[in-house]
Amino acid sequence: MGVGWRWIGADSPLFLRVADQIERYIEGNGMSSGDRLPGERELCELLGVSRASVREALRSLQARGVIGVRHGKGVFVAAPGGDDLAVRRFARLREVGLDELFAMREVLEVPAAGWAAIAASDEQLQQLVVTFERLEQAVLAGRPPAELQAMDARLHLQIAEFASNRFLAMTQSVLHEMLERSMETTLAIAGRPARSVREHSDIIAALLARDPARAKAAARRHIHSARRAAFRRLATEQAAGHPG
Repeated sequence: MGVGWRWIGADSPLFLRVADQIERYIEGNGMSSGDRLPGERELCELLGVSRASVREALRSLQARGVIGVRHGKGVFVAAPGGDDLAVRRFARLREVGLDELFAMREVLEVPAAGWAAIAASDEQLQQLVVTFERLEQAVLAGRPPAELQAMDARLHLQIAEFASNRFLAMTQSVLHEMLERSMETTLAIAGRPARSVREHSDIIAALLARDPARAKAAARRHIHSARRAAFRRLATEQAAGHPG
């Protein structure tokens, strides 16, 4: 089998960790375009995770153009720059306007916060606290925007994961892409990371209190605040003659 699997830690949403392991397996075993991956059942056994987690990981990899799924035949390593349908779908997502992007974040993330306040286990809430504290420390240390973006997205995706809603779980790949796009325009703004930490603190406090109404309100305030910051930056760039 060549290079095998690493132990999967608990710092990021499960489907992203599974996707990371599958990608490492592809690279470590020298697999190339057209090579067939183990089936879903074998992947579940190798990684010790559920079929739902494996399927969501495969969707994420397919969206990024790493793999291609041929129905009835299996999962294969994709050709670089291939025309996979999911790749085209996510390319179109890059063209979605900011207004639509933040509107959809509100549709997905506000109810997710409410559900997580009820459904998350005590252990999962502690995982959120750890993720939040790492983000807070990174902001205080002045870490680069790209690093903050990854940590910020991890927190949002964990909340969505711990909402324990199966439909929401199926949208994780799209939500991840939306978070990345929206944060590209905000976390490089001076003062925005610190404000974002304060807003995240309100969300975490509501989740720990297991107050769904308060959690949803805090999530909505955070998204609206991020949206205002994004549009202020866009207006400034356009006024300076740098549309974008």
